[in-house]
Amino acid sequence: MEFISILINGLSLGGVYALIALGYTMVYGIAKMLNFAHGDIIMVGGYTIYVFFTMTGHPLLAIAAACVMCVVLGVVMEKLAYKPLRGASPLAVLITAIGVSYLLQSVAQMLYGSAPKTVIIANFGVVTVGSFSISIASLLILAASALIMTVLTLFIKFSKVGRAMIAVSEDRGAAQLMGVNVNGIITVTFLIGSFLAAVAGAFYLLKYPSISNTMGSMPGIKAFTAAVIGGIGSIPGAMLGGLLLGVIECLFNAFPAIAPYTDAIEFALLILLLLVRPNGILGKKRREKV
Repeated sequence: MEFISILINGLSLGGVYALIALGYTMVYGIAKMLNFAHGDIIMVGGYTIYVFFTMTGHPLLAIAAACVMCVVLGVVMEKLAYKPLRGASPLAVLITAIGVSYLLQSVAQMLYGSAPKTVIIANFGVVTVGSFSISIASLLILAASALIMTVLTLFIKFSKVGRAMIAVSEDRGAAQLMGVNVNGIITVTFLIGSFLAAVAGAFYLLKYPSISNTMGSMPGIKAFTAAVIGGIGSIPGAMLGGLLLGVIECLFNAFPAIAPYTDAIEFALLILLLLVRPNGILGKKRREKV
């Protein structure tokens, strides 16, 4: 029974990592860039929830405000920081993303200080059946994450915008010749990724109700790790990688002797996997056109 509890907690945490990883993998797959400021959008969403929840006391209103704020931030970030570098070298874009990340952290520190702030959105309690107990919040996070990932998959596969995103991902030049608005599709990608980051931030606060200006750093790095494990650029891969990483983390944290080294073990597993399968579990090797 204890293993089932660990598994459910791991899958719910993995669902949070998967939602963040989807933002990484979608931006990389379509815009061919690594947005290392993506994790800090979670932090912005967390502080937005903190401010609105403190003012109104309504968690759903606070989460809705966080989604709007993160979406606006993601679109503005893409327009001001990344769009002017569309034809620049990958290194220039990477350095810009790191700069945006530190800018967001510094602004948050100036506004709210560096001391962590506690915000308890809701307390759902636990369900106990005999010796088996599981957090209701974990079940809600798992169900909501599964629903969001399913809707996103259907949207990408069947909607006109989703098919355009696939076309841009496969061949940006050919998609543009066929009349696809590449810049518009990249903006939509940032919009969706930022929305997912906001939702993931809300779910993360349900599990760990503490906010600081570096709140999004480690979840962002782990989500990026999950995207690489699953195959960067692959949406199913990001989902699978996030779920695997969440289960592995909760499994190792269940053993007190191993728990302090959980992060090191996770990144070591990433290195070992990339040595065996450089493209990730579901990643595909693509031929570069010259």
